Amino acid sequence: MGKPRLICLVGAECTGKTALAQALAEHYSGLVVPEYLRLFCEARGRTPTEFEQLLILREQLALQAQVLAQRRGQGGRYVFCDTSALQTAVYSEHYFADRSLYAQALAEQQAYDLTLLLAADLPWQADGMQRDGCQAQATVQRLLEQALTKVQPVVTIDGVGTARVLAAIEAVNRFAHIGLP
Repeated sequence: MGKPRLICLVGAECTGKTALAQALAEHYSGLVVPEYLRLFCEARGRTPTEFEQLLILREQLALQAQVLAQRRGQGGRYVFCDTSALQTAVYSEHYFADRSLYAQALAEQQAYDLTLLLAADLPWQADGMQRDGCQAQATVQRLLEQALTKVQPVVTIDGVGTARVLAAIEAVNRFAHIGLP
């Protein structure tokens, strides 16, 4: 069966990362690495401070390692990451003008077999403390796009509903067919 394939989903707030990661995991009988930032905010009832960004990054990577180990133990081909360390680095730059996490985050991003960049083409919805609005969404999306120019392979996924899921499945299948790195 080989080693599990690690597929990362990134995109600004409200781009459907969580829903798409779950849909892909269901389609491929894969596992999902949850977004640690969401877990952090739910547990503490607040967003992280500037000084907690490195913690968020490290905990996201720790969750990823746990799920990947679980997948290896169970067998199976895919692990879908609902965000990555790069997302944390982008948030750190956007909210705190801190670019210090990029070197580590970009190195970690290269470890993914495939990165799916979700387009910011879904209707924006409020989600409590984690979403700041269309302007923040546009800025974060631009920062992600800029950072991902240093990463390969990246496929942009757009569309709504089933079309978005099918586009992601097609991208995963295409890279699986030609042999993910």
